[in-house]
Amino acid sequence: MRIRGVDCAECAAGLENALARLSGVRTATVLLGAEKAIISAEGPPDMAAVEKVLEAEGCSIAPPATADRESMRRGRSTFGRSVLGLLGMIVLSVVLVTVIGERLGAFKLMERYVPWPIGWAIVLAGGFPVIRDTLRAAWRRQVTTGTLMTLGAVAATATGQWPVGMVVMFFMRVSDYVERFTGEKGRQALRDLVAMTPQTALVERDGGEHEVALAEVGVGDVVVVRPGATIPVDGLVVGGRATVDQASITGESMPVDVAPGDRVFAATVTSGGGLRVQTERVGVDTTFGRVIRMVEEAETHRADVQRLADRVAGWYLPVVVVLAALTFLISRNLSAVVAVLVVACACSFALATPMAILASVGAAARRGLLIKGGRYLEALARADAVLIDKTGTLTTGRPRVTDVIDHGGLGEDGVLRLAASAERYSEHPLAEAVRALALERGISLQMPDEFEALPGAGVRARVDGSMVVVGSRRLAGGDGGAMLGQELEAQGKSLLFVQRDQRLIGILAAADEMRPEIPEALEELGALGVRHIELLTGDHERVAASIAGQLGVAYRANLLPEDKIAVVRDLQSQGRTVVVIGDGVNDAPALAQANIGIAMGVTGADVAIEAAHIALMRDDWRLVPEAFAIARRTMRVVKLNLGFTIIYNMLGLALAATGILPPVLAAAAQSLPDFGIVGNSARLLHQDGQRRTSKLQRARSSAPRGERRWIRRPRVPRA
Repeated sequence: MRIRGVDCAECAAGLENALARLSGVRTATVLLGAEKAIISAEGPPDMAAVEKVLEAEGCSIAPPATADRESMRRGRSTFGRSVLGLLGMIVLSVVLVTVIGERLGAFKLMERYVPWPIGWAIVLAGGFPVIRDTLRAAWRRQVTTGTLMTLGAVAATATGQWPVGMVVMFFMRVSDYVERFTGEKGRQALRDLVAMTPQTALVERDGGEHEVALAEVGVGDVVVVRPGATIPVDGLVVGGRATVDQASITGESMPVDVAPGDRVFAATVTSGGGLRVQTERVGVDTTFGRVIRMVEEAETHRADVQRLADRVAGWYLPVVVVLAALTFLISRNLSAVVAVLVVACACSFALATPMAILASVGAAARRGLLIKGGRYLEALARADAVLIDKTGTLTTGRPRVTDVIDHGGLGEDGVLRLAASAERYSEHPLAEAVRALALERGISLQMPDEFEALPGAGVRARVDGSMVVVGSRRLAGGDGGAMLGQELEAQGKSLLFVQRDQRLIGILAAADEMRPEIPEALEELGALGVRHIELLTGDHERVAASIAGQLGVAYRANLLPEDKIAVVRDLQSQGRTVVVIGDGVNDAPALAQANIGIAMGVTGADVAIEAAHIALMRDDWRLVPEAFAIARRTMRVVKLNLGFTIIYNMLGLALAATGILPPVLAAAAQSLPDFGIVGNSARLLHQDGQRRTSKLQRARSSAPRGERRWIRRPRVPRA
């Protein structure tokens, strides 16, 4: 369910614990970035009890999202100005408090002339939300950042320094606003995705077109999509033609032309024509809906470094309390104790990792990369072995005729005409490839008078009064066909021998077409430091050797699915972090066994999206090194966030404990780390694929001359 009022990681953790204690609830997960709570219960949860817990935590159930593109754009344009304005307000407040309150003695005058009870009332009124949340946490036996701040403000006020307590509460309120802003920034990528889906659809009903809410559209309804409109459902085009921008699904900037019989997806945009789409999926069941759900729930797959940060945050506050006690015992300086209590901020520890993960996962989804969580980003960042399936991964999975050999004096087109005519009724992929080449060359085909499929061998048909046979090598008989095409066969190509009236007249060679961008992608993987790249295939040795030789990678042939799993386990036993890249359907066992499974081109495929840890929404190998680059950049940002947080907090505690940092400045200082974290993490919202190219060029130019060839095309010893 969607919720509102959860503004920080500390609040989310408290709400999780409170929901998990409800009767019948197995688990409760609060997604800070998605503003959702996921409750797993033995039966339907008691919603009255859930709402009571939410209310006690200062939260509530939110209505369904209704964002649109305009509000998304407006939100992005005003957010930056709001953050800068808030930062300026904090700096100005610190200056005014320091100059007027401390240096000019305004605080001393206030302490002297304002009665102590009125000072208490001012502190309690100004800090009421903070004090209320602190009491709630105390009731649950929890120590939070607000607990320390409240103790500091109460201690200062109790010693007569109520202006200091007032300033502490003021900056605590400012810190709350800062955390809300940082949370909003992390959610921006998710809201950008949600805003791409329209909330209404134009449906054909009762002989007319009616605009209805998207929730009222059912499977089988025909939706009318006008030029320039966003497609609201997944479905089959039953009328009209248009150009569709699928960037929201695949990340691909080039639009595609669709016609009746083609499938289209929700959140894609039409231009140059209108469409009639028969609905197959609506709402959360669409491909785009599943993408959003995966991105939202990516927060649940916490990286190891995030779990470490959570443990550090859990120990941090008790350590601060001990440090404050030691400060008092050693120095007897109550102001230093107050400063220690108020400068400590555990929220920055909790924000350091999820802010970066949310930014990267959301930005990657817009580029056609579906990453299921921080755990997989972290594993991909340290991956050092890549295993690649062949069919449907390195190749398109669609054979293409590459060579036509004339052996009977008919010419290439004559051989191709007879072969394609004989294959006219065959459904074999090689037969489709033969017909496609004939069509491409403008060759008209004959209708065969007789047709017979020869299982495992080929076809036999009567064309122009002659018996034409197209099939495997053994059909060539003793006519010398066994010696032909050996060079093509050595290249890993499949041969089709063409006979007319028991006489060999030609040979067709077909090969599974290699994806053109693969050499460049493997080159970039080498530049990123991946040293073990290996091809795994069930094809025979010649085919595997040919493809692996073209790419300069190792290979293993004649593998069954269980053999591929054994290879993955063997590499994992050697301490390697293994990535398996497959088509997401046939390779599901190996994808699941690998540390990271990457599924190629899985638009609309349920099995592929569920099987892999990372799904590429289009068949483009350039996304593979981009995923590696995003993962490594994300982990660098996470480590920088954590390092900055640790140094900042340790320095602040040291200055506060020694009396150098007064309570007023300590209160201001504890609200600033979030700005550094959100600013650093926000860089990940604008991942630039061009940076991969520049990195590759730098790797080439900086490598020793003898290694530059390897960087251009990675060479791995043959298995």
